[in-house]
Amino acid sequence: MIRNKTFKRKKIKARVRGKVSGTATCPRLSVFRSNKQIYAQLIDDTTGRTLASASSRIDAIEKSEGTKTDKSFKVGQELAAKALASGITTVIFDRNGYLYHGRVKQLADGAREGGLIF
Repeated sequence: MIRNKTFKRKKIKARVRGKVSGTATCPRLSVFRSNKQIYAQLIDDTTGRTLASASSRIDAIEKSEGTKTDKSFKVGQELAAKALASGITTVIFDRNGYLYHGRVKQLADGAREGGLIF
C-alpha cells in the first residue's frame, strides 16, 4: 500500500471523526481545503444535514484582493454571520485531517472573530 500524504490525511481524518460529532445546537464546523479554494460547513451529524456553508467561491470573496489565506479569514467571517443568523453560537471544529496552520487556522480565526465559540 502506498503511504502518501493523502492516505495519511484520511487516516488522521478517520481518527478525529471518531471523536468529533455535531448536534443541532452545537454543530461540527468541517473544513475542506483544495489547492485554490476553501470550503466550510456546519453539519448536524444526528440528522446528517448541513445547516450553513460558505466558501471562497462566493463572488464577494473570490473577486476581493488578497492571498488565499486572507480569503480564508473572510470565509470564516461569512460562515459565522450565517450561523449567528440561524441562532448557532457554539461549534465543534473539525480540521478534517489538515494541520491547524495557514488557511485552516485563518478560517477558524475568522469564525471566532465573527462571533462563533469553539
